[in-house]
Parts: sequence; structure tokens; C-alpha cells
Amino acid sequence: MKNNIKISLVLASLLSSLYAQDTVILEPLTVDSTAIKTDELRSTDAVEIYTAQDIQKAHVQNIYEFLNEQTSVISMPSYGNPFTQLLDFHGYGTSNGNENIVVTINGRKINNIDSVPQLLSGISPDSIERIEIIKSSGIVTAGDGANAGVINIITKKSSNEKDVAFYGGTYGLADGSFNFNHSDDKLSISANAEAQKSDGIRTIDADGNKDASKLSTGNFNLAYAPNEKLELHVGASFARTDVNYGSSLTLKQYKNNVLQSGSGTANEQLFNTDSINAGISYFLNEKLSLHVDVSNEKKQSNYMSLYYSSLSNYDYKNAKASLDYLSNTMSLSLGYDSFYGNRKGSDNTTTKNNNAAFIISQFYLGNATLKAGYRFEDVEYRYNGTSSDLKQNKILHGGELGYNYVLNKENSIFADYSHSYQAPVIDMFFTYSGTFNSFIVPMEANNFTLGYNNIQKKNKFKASVFYISLKNEIYLNPVSYDNTSIDKSHKYGLDLSDKYIVNDAFNLALNYNYVQALIDSGDYSSKELPGVSHHNIKATLNYLPNKATTFSLTENYRSEAYAADDFANDFSQKQDAYVTTDISATYTQKTWEIFAKINNLFNQKNGLWVKDNAIYPVNFTTTAIAGFKLKF
Repeated sequence: MKNNIKISLVLASLLSSLYAQDTVILEPLTVDSTAIKTDELRSTDAVEIYTAQDIQKAHVQNIYEFLNEQTSVISMPSYGNPFTQLLDFHGYGTSNGNENIVVTINGRKINNIDSVPQLLSGISPDSIERIEIIKSSGIVTAGDGANAGVINIITKKSSNEKDVAFYGGTYGLADGSFNFNHSDDKLSISANAEAQKSDGIRTIDADGNKDASKLSTGNFNLAYAPNEKLELHVGASFARTDVNYGSSLTLKQYKNNVLQSGSGTANEQLFNTDSINAGISYFLNEKLSLHVDVSNEKKQSNYMSLYYSSLSNYDYKNAKASLDYLSNTMSLSLGYDSFYGNRKGSDNTTTKNNNAAFIISQFYLGNATLKAGYRFEDVEYRYNGTSSDLKQNKILHGGELGYNYVLNKENSIFADYSHSYQAPVIDMFFTYSGTFNSFIVPMEANNFTLGYNNIQKKNKFKASVFYISLKNEIYLNPVSYDNTSIDKSHKYGLDLSDKYIVNDAFNLALNYNYVQALIDSGDYSSKELPGVSHHNIKATLNYLPNKATTFSLTENYRSEAYAADDFANDFSQKQDAYVTTDISATYTQKTWEIFAKINNLFNQKNGLWVKDNAIYPVNFTTTAIAGFKLKF
């Protein structure tokens, strides 16, 4: 474990807390989750990094809420389902954005082989050490689906924190969690669990039932280093979710009473997941190390409604191995990555198997850093139905090339290119009625990014511009309900972020994103990709009247867009602008903390527009929580 720390490329210390400190200093953070570690000032990628303190002070109910409030990521409940939300950044849209983002937990990929979004509600916010968002890059190590980029979540392992927390809120919301972390020279143990329930806000059927929900999660990780050359680790996790959610509303219903049930049927989803993992790290010498990790995850998704039900069982197996070399002048990672995914339905079994080899390197040439990487991936699909047995193989190639130049100790510029791809999720091979249609050509993208970093003791500013050229961008045709692809399309935009410490009492965090997503050829040539807002603004102002107290005001604005199914850009109704204002207060002592938060202070109506008169309410009323944390 000591050796692990020793060979890590830690070029700067971690971010000093923005909260409740006598002297607050901003310094470059280390990008820990990539194959080759570097600090953000020298990074060749556009990155966002959020620490455990950032997450703790936001007082969010789940990670979706944190991403949507504090980062450049857009998160929206999946057609009313708050536990499996749609994710997007860099203009891939609310319908397919999550399929173009790879999400990992401690390096384990949690994307599904079908169109069900990643289950981030199964991760307790208190268990997270940091979140790293790598934009328009990451294909070499993350692989299939990393077109918009990668969200890497790292849980707590090496601290000695121990705490329990409870909070309650409006509409019968209650939550309890605990965290236990122990670390010494040889042994590191972490365990956490959370249980949450809500009586629901919105009526979802004629009987007056509400959109009630229940959630329970747990995580356990153990690492043991018998000597300085060897480290062994094992882990296990589970999540149980039960969520009820209503149908869409017409525009008239949405305006008159957003809490009503609508004319469709209510839905319920039970989503359970269990995973185990194990790994070994062996340090051959001060420069060379071998890392092997394996995992197995079993999931069950059960959708239930009055007229429709769907039960799917998943079996996922991952294996990843890398040989890493680190010196003062270069870093190199050579690896193998495999994934086996199997989904069993009522009358068919569909599998998606990925096998990949990758190599990525960084060269440190004085003030310059050069990154180069390549990934070879073989994707195999198999469909076994009642009357057919079909198989297809695709060979895909990914690459990254990046350059960073440090102008001085506070400023750097960088340029990055990546060639990425998405092998279609298996739902894309089926018609709307559920019968097998055909295999679909993978999507490919060429990503170009130029950026600038300015990291001072009182201000951390980042800016980047991006351009993405795409071939065969996958989508569901809203007229025929066939899964197909756009021949050619492109996206471009601007990302700005700033953390500014005004003085000891005030600090400000700002994220602004501008994006255009345009269709170049095919049935919808010269149209905008629907579900993509041009402007996304998130700002948080913190006021610290003394060492123990923090008040926070967060504003979230996302401009209007074409409805999710409006590829022709001619629907009479557009996706409304998304607006919320949240306030929170925290009082912290050495062994305890109390907090309160009001979400959507001004009772702003928000919704997800799919088409005309098909609106799913989202964050549509004022809610509040209050709670406390005990630290041991």
C-alpha cells in the first residue's frame, strides 16, 4: 500500500476545502481514476474533479442530484423514473446521452448492455471520495460508449472516517446511513450502507396512490498489503430499489395541476443488483507494477403496470489487467479489458461480449506533456430467440492523442483528439413490439478539444472548446419506432468553469456550457438534435460567517430545447427551460454536524417533454430536508 502511494504520479496536493477554513487555498487536483495519473494543470484532457467535501456540503439525496446541481452533467428522470436517470453532456441528447457516457465505480464499468440507464442511485453520496468527469476523451481505457466522455466515481478506502447520518424531509422522506473506514500500514477496510424511503409527491393513478419509493444500498471493501510489493483487495455491494412513477401529462394538465396522475397508466420498477470484485497489485520494482481486477454483477429489472410487465435478468462479468511503467520522463500502461453481458427475457437471450487490448502513454518533456493511446476492441453480439439464433462480430478501433504545455506554475494550455465509438446497446436490435429487427452499425466519433487552465491560490478557472464529427449516430425513429442511425452529424460547444474565493466569508463556483448538435444528412438533414439545450448554467454562492457555519445558494438554469422525439423540429411544443433555486445551511463541529436544505425554493415547474402533450414532471415542487451527522 505504501508502494502504491509512492509510485503514483502525485504532482500537487489535493484541493483545500472551500468550507469552514481559516485560510483557503486552491491547488491542482490529481486525476486519479485514469490509467496514468497526472494533475489537472498538466492534464491533456478537459476534466472536472469533485471531492468528498464538495459532495458532503451539497447535501444531496443521490448522485444524480449532485451531478445535475454542481457539474456540467445534465440529469433527468427517465420518463418519470428518478432512480435510473438519463445523463448527458456535450450534446448527445436526453434520449441517448447515457449510452454515450461510460460510468465507472472504482474502475468497474456500470453501463448496461441495453438502454436502461446506469443505476447511480445505488451509490450512497457519503461513500464517495471523489468524482472525475473526463470530457470527449477516455476511450482507450474506458472503451465502448465513451463518446461524450467518462464519469469515474471513486469510493472512500484509505481514510479513518466513521460516521452515521440521518435526515428527514417533506412528503415522508427519511434517510439513514453509516460509514466506517479504517486504514493502517497493511489493512484498509471500508463499509457503508444507506436506507431511504419517500411517501411520494405526485398522484399516479385513479386510486390516489403516490409516486412512493424505497432504496437500500451497501458496500464493503477490504485491501491487504502483506509486504511492500503486494496488495490484495476484495469488495461486494448491493442495491435494492422500488419506485412508483406516473404517466405523462398533457400541456393543459401540466399547467393546471402538475401533481395529478395524467391519463396513462402508472409504473413500478423493482431493480436489484449484487456485485463482487477482487484484485491484486504487484510492484515488481519502483517503476513497474501489475494490476488485475475481476468482478461479477447480477441484476434484475422488473417493470410492472396495469397493462405491461417486463422481467429481465442480467449477468455481467468483467476482467481487466494492466502492466504499468512509471518514471520521471514517461508513463506507460499496457492492458487487456473484457466484458461479458447477458440479458435473459421471457422468450429470448441476448448477449454482448467485449474483448479489448489497449496501450496508453504519457511523456514528460520539461513543461510539455504528450499523451498517446490506442484501443483494439472486438464486440460480439448473439441473439437466441424461440425461432432463431443470430450472431455478429464487430472490430472497433479507438485512439487518443493529447498535448499539454505548462506556461508557468499557474497556467497551461492543452489540445486533445480522440476517435471513439459506441457498439449499439442490444435494445437497438429490436422493434417497438419487442421482436428482433436487425443488427445496427456502430457509431463512430472524432473529438477535438482545445483548452486553457488557470489555477491560482484564490481562483481556479478552466475553459475549453470542442468539436465532434459523428458517423452513424444511433437514435430511435419517433415515426416508425425503428432503431436506426443518422448518417452524419456534428456537435460543437464551449465549457467554462470557475471556483473563486472572494474572501474568507464568500466563495463562488460556476459552470457554464454552450452546445450545438446538428444533423448533417439523412431524413432530418439540417435539423437540430432534439433534447439538447444550448445553454446550461450552474452557480453556487457560499457564505461562511464563521468557521462552523456555511450558507449556500445554488441556481440551475438550462435553456429550452426541442422535445425528445422532435427530430423534424416542427412540434408545436418545446422542452421548457429548466430552472431551480436551492438554499442550504450547515453547522459543523468536530464530532457532529447539522444541516438543512430547501430544493426548488420558488416552486418552479419543470418537466421532460417527449412530444406534444407528453410531459413528465421533473423537480416540479418545493421540497425540504433537515438532518444531522455524528462523527466518531
